Amino acid sequence: MSKGLSKSRYTLFSQCPKAMWMRTYKPEEAVEDAGAEARFAQGNMVGDLAMQRFGDFVEVTTFNEDGTLDLKAMIDRTQEEMSKGTSIICEASFSVAGNYCAVDILRKTDDGWAIYEVKSSSFSLVNGNKKDLEKYVPDIAYQKWVLTQCGVNVTGTYLVCLNKDYVRHGDLDLQQLFVEIDMSEMIADEYIQVPTLVEEAMTVINSDQEPEQDLHEGCNKPYACAFLEYCKRIHGVTEDEPTVFDVGGMTFGVKLKHYRAGRITFPDLRSEKLTPNQRRQIECELNQTSYIDENGIRDFLAKLTFPLYFLDFETMQDAIPQYEGAKVYSQIPFQYSLHVRNSREEDHYEHREFLAPSDGSDPRRALAEQLCRDIPMDVCTLVYNQVFERGRLKELAGLYPDLSEHLLKIRDHIVDLIEPFRDGHYYVPAMAGSNSIKSVLPALFPDEPSLNYHNLSELCQNGGDAMTIFPKIKDMSSDDAVAAREALLRYCELDTWAMVMVWEE
Repeated sequence: MSKGLSKSRYTLFSQCPKAMWMRTYKPEEAVEDAGAEARFAQGNMVGDLAMQRFGDFVEVTTFNEDGTLDLKAMIDRTQEEMSKGTSIICEASFSVAGNYCAVDILRKTDDGWAIYEVKSSSFSLVNGNKKDLEKYVPDIAYQKWVLTQCGVNVTGTYLVCLNKDYVRHGDLDLQQLFVEIDMSEMIADEYIQVPTLVEEAMTVINSDQEPEQDLHEGCNKPYACAFLEYCKRIHGVTEDEPTVFDVGGMTFGVKLKHYRAGRITFPDLRSEKLTPNQRRQIECELNQTSYIDENGIRDFLAKLTFPLYFLDFETMQDAIPQYEGAKVYSQIPFQYSLHVRNSREEDHYEHREFLAPSDGSDPRRALAEQLCRDIPMDVCTLVYNQVFERGRLKELAGLYPDLSEHLLKIRDHIVDLIEPFRDGHYYVPAMAGSNSIKSVLPALFPDEPSLNYHNLSELCQNGGDAMTIFPKIKDMSSDDAVAAREALLRYCELDTWAMVMVWEE
């Protein structure tokens, strides 16, 4: 039985024919990125709200007994609703010659129907760049083509995104939460090519032969392809030795240029133009030697004054702003850990922490107040990769004018512990080109189980886990909630203790 296309398959084909074939025939080779599940959940939430934006609607989604979509029933229901003149049909479904699509929102117009494709990305009508929307062109053009082939007069094609400029005040305003972009001009060229591309995609997806496809720019846009590691492997880029794809601080495009020129292994790259850090990584890993610039490290340490405060935030990021004054995808801090060493002579660290109540209330005010109690205005505060913590402190200061001076003073006295590594003063081969704390810590302490994040509770071993688990606690049983909160506390505590250990080393 021949396989057909859907808008997701067509879109994947437009990015890479091989990725479409792999997703169909070798899905087990996929390496899903850690944020995929969270993005999917956020997308469903955004889609559900977008449906309500135009008023009353009919959703035709229908399931089989096994939980799969009943596509035939959805197509039939769509035709029924269109015949009745229903104004708004969600998940409106169409099929022609093996090509299927479900339109997020189909809106009746005077002389036809308009397509509205909903995405959970954000866009600013004030200063947004429409080039950022080009990745949605194949999806929308394909939908228009399928509907037109089914005899539907498509009178408009629109993209519905979250409004990057919207700030929540009071109840959620669905009209302000979303922006609507006319995609007619952007999809014009793609639409003309759809019949040819559909024919090509049909040939690929109904072939039992894996397509030939070398590594290309699309392997890393907008996210790394789930099959990138597989494709690297079959093109001779093995894990047996470091390759150009392991070089830190090098864009994927530059890595591709070296790869295409046959410069794949570290010895191949020795004679090329590299940054000092890249050259240092290559030489250290080839020679299995460490690099320590004592003067550079001494200059960094000279910036520090006692008492030392080691700080780390955990945040959640909601596509839909839940709290007053929040924007879409705002980083909402709900937790911090703090280790304090009062003097060089005192070999002792005090630990302080904050974890907001798990009742769904806005955690920011209580967190900001306790932070001001826990950290004096003018002390040296160490963080790892300061952009994040400084950004959250600035946002909190903007929200709470009465705490603003104190919060901004904390921000102004931050020192970034990543500096010695980012500036190339300290490098060991086990860092593998990365300056992140999750790479530096095991490189410096490979045999210390208390510093191994994998030895924490499986509930929370990284920031992504923390971001995902906290909003769910309010719906957990009491026992599960206690376990989840304990896992969050221990994870965040290890983040600041890790900084302590790196500083001591």
